Amino acid sequence: MSNENEMRHYEENQQANDKTNVWIAVILTIVVNGLVTVLFFMDGFGDGDVGFDLTILPMMNAIFNSFTTVFLLGALFFILRKNVTMHRRFIYAAFTSTGLFLITYVTYHGLAESTTYGGSGWLAGVYYFILITHIILAIVIVPLAVLSFLRGIKFQITKHRKIARWTMPLWLYVSITGVLVYIMISPYY
Repeated sequence: MSNENEMRHYEENQQANDKTNVWIAVILTIVVNGLVTVLFFMDGFGDGDVGFDLTILPMMNAIFNSFTTVFLLGALFFILRKNVTMHRRFIYAAFTSTGLFLITYVTYHGLAESTTYGGSGWLAGVYYFILITHIILAIVIVPLAVLSFLRGIKFQITKHRKIARWTMPLWLYVSITGVLVYIMISPYY
């Protein structure tokens, strides 16, 4: 009888944990995507004259996205080998580099005007396809990554695996295309 009660209590606890995870993911999604949306419509707070070359920040964005890609691939490598400790370390590193990316991204777009892509022809089509899919999936990845992370650190393994199967490839796509967008637009800064 006590085992049955303990099991029911455990399941109720897990459900409450997951509701908390979802709320944390929703709040962080609103904050992060809301901040980026505001910056998109504001188009910079000033004239970009802050005492240093702001174009270093988009390069830093690309570097941080590159690190995120490497860290995600490392996390994938280790989890496929059932090395949870190394998987977690690489996921922590991916979140760190993504956080640094977000800081440099918000700083740049808060201080500088948007840069327009200057290419034409089929290359412009490729650029805009990559850019649009990157933006849409960057919005989607915020709640997926947060929820995957929270479920993983709280050992909700079944739920973590279900969402991580979507999160990993999408996050990789976003980090890789972030670098490609930078490479394609960098001549126009």
